[in-house]
Amino acid sequence: MTSVSAKCLNGEPSQIRDRQAKYGANVIPPKPPKTFLQLVWEALQDVTLIVLIVAAILSLALSFVPSDACQGHGNIGWIEGAAILGAVIIVVLVTAFNDWRKEKQFRGLQEKIDHDHVFSVIRLGEAEEIPVSEIVVGDICQVKYGDLLPSDGILIQSNDLKVDESSLTGESDLVSKGTENDPMLLSGTHVMEGSGKMVVTAVGIHSQAGIIMALLGATGHTVESDETDGAGKKIEKPEQSDAAAADGQPPKGDQVDAAERASNKSDAEETDSKLKHQSVLQSKLTRLAIQIGYAGTAIALLTVLVLIIRWSVEEFAVKKLAWDNAVHWKQIVDFLIIGVTVLVVAVPEGLPLAVTLALAYSVRKMMIDNNLVRHLDACETMGNATTICSDKTGTLTTNRMTVVQTYIAGQLYKSIPHYTELNDNLAQLIVNSISINSGYTSILRQSSNPELMDQIGNKTECGLLGMVLNMGKHYDSVRVKFPEDSFFKVFTFNSKRKCMSTIVKLDDGRYRVFTKGASEVILESVITS
Repeated sequence: MTSVSAKCLNGEPSQIRDRQAKYGANVIPPKPPKTFLQLVWEALQDVTLIVLIVAAILSLALSFVPSDACQGHGNIGWIEGAAILGAVIIVVLVTAFNDWRKEKQFRGLQEKIDHDHVFSVIRLGEAEEIPVSEIVVGDICQVKYGDLLPSDGILIQSNDLKVDESSLTGESDLVSKGTENDPMLLSGTHVMEGSGKMVVTAVGIHSQAGIIMALLGATGHTVESDETDGAGKKIEKPEQSDAAAADGQPPKGDQVDAAERASNKSDAEETDSKLKHQSVLQSKLTRLAIQIGYAGTAIALLTVLVLIIRWSVEEFAVKKLAWDNAVHWKQIVDFLIIGVTVLVVAVPEGLPLAVTLALAYSVRKMMIDNNLVRHLDACETMGNATTICSDKTGTLTTNRMTVVQTYIAGQLYKSIPHYTELNDNLAQLIVNSISINSGYTSILRQSSNPELMDQIGNKTECGLLGMVLNMGKHYDSVRVKFPEDSFFKVFTFNSKRKCMSTIVKLDDGRYRVFTKGASEVILESVITS
């Protein structure tokens, strides 16, 4: 670690490549995609298709047995079985092809999402947002409320920072983090309160989230007891105590074996759950196929039994004929063929084909509307939905905040007033309060659209910073005068406090508190004070 300083990395591509080569990239390799043959095998697990395949095989096998029941029809007994197998093949291929295409599309979408996921880092003393995959060991990251930590790190600055580590520990209580006590931040955890800066210590598969996902078999990386260095030589690791494992280090020995057993068990349970979890239509079709199978088998057996009894009475009771193996066994085989024919005819071979083609057509229509569907049965499941809950911010709206009206010194302004329209002291207080009492990770940058600024960070704070710009001032000049290191105390916003306060020390030795938050909370504080 050579970069724990104010400037940290210089951002040169060669330096980034060297660190990625030495410590790894901040990428957790996904599990390899399923092959087309695997998708075909999964499609064949449908109970209806299994019944159809069994019926088709029986029909084809018995079609080659000479029988008096087929006389007069020529050698066409194989058509029924071949037609059933053809329908099964079409269903399986259509289902597997749709799953393969959707899997490919979703992987491309996931790669785009991962690339668009950015995080704030400090390089050459300047804050910039980069894709999380470009974060390397030694980077200084700015963490704030709402962030999902992309790597492991050590805090070097903290402002009332609290983290939700339930994804790792299962404990729902927030964990207070500070430079003096518990400075470790782990990937995969959520920042629920406060802000701070951390130095990245582990990325990708070497981070806590990467280790856990590798042990559970959720990535393309496997955990091995022996690792190799860059030259391909094995690295022998010292024995690790339970305390070291509790501190977030990779588990060893028996722990790895237990994790691998858990991974194998989870894979089996996942396969079983996929077979058990079916849509409404699929479950109904499965029950129908089973019921048809039972009913068809019962009717076929009853038909064979009635034919044999009737034939036996006519041959041996009425005609008094003796048993002849060559003739009588052939007659019994004919009766069995009739029973199998009854069973095959009872199976609805066209039902799975019709359902699959209908769902595939629905998926195609939804794709035209830019709706990607991973599995065919999702169309049928969504068709049964009566209420759809959608995220608003960034989905139904543009995820931008703008100040449109202000109430200043007893006067309502329908638009943002210019700095010169207000009292000098009051205007300066407003500019200082917004510039200081907002996360310094919230900034505005010029975008390709000259009419809109890129809002980076908390959108509410960015809206307030936009108000400062519309007043004719810039927040950067205030932040240069009052850097974060000079703050006496910062009380970050949370759902319980419902406000944010920053205490700064003035040149004359006095202290000033800048506060923003819910109106009822601020007014109550003013009245009680």
